[in-house]
Amino acid sequence: MFFGFILRPRKPAPIKKSTYECGLETIGETWVRFRVQYYIYALIFVIFDVETVFLYPWAVAYNQLDLFALVEMFIFLMILLGGLLYAWRKGVLEWV
Repeated sequence: MFFGFILRPRKPAPIKKSTYECGLETIGETWVRFRVQYYIYALIFVIFDVETVFLYPWAVAYNQLDLFALVEMFIFLMILLGGLLYAWRKGVLEWV
C-alpha cells in the first residue's frame, strides 16, 4: 500500500472531490442533517443487537448450564425489558 501511494499517478481534479451518488452528479447540498430521533432509534437498535450477541452463546449452551446461569440470563433480560419499558413510557419510541 505504501508503494502504491508513492507510485500512483497524481491527477487532481475537482470532479474527483465531488460526492458520487448513483452515477449522477449531485444536485444541491449533499450533507443532510438527521433528526435526533433517528439517533435514539439507532442507539436502541444497537443495545438490542448487543443483547442478541450475549444471548446467542447462552442459547447454544443452554443444555449444559445450571440454574444459576438461567437466573443470570433472566435478570439480564428483565433489566433490558425494564429499559425498553422506561423508553416507551418516556415517549422515546413514538415516531412523530
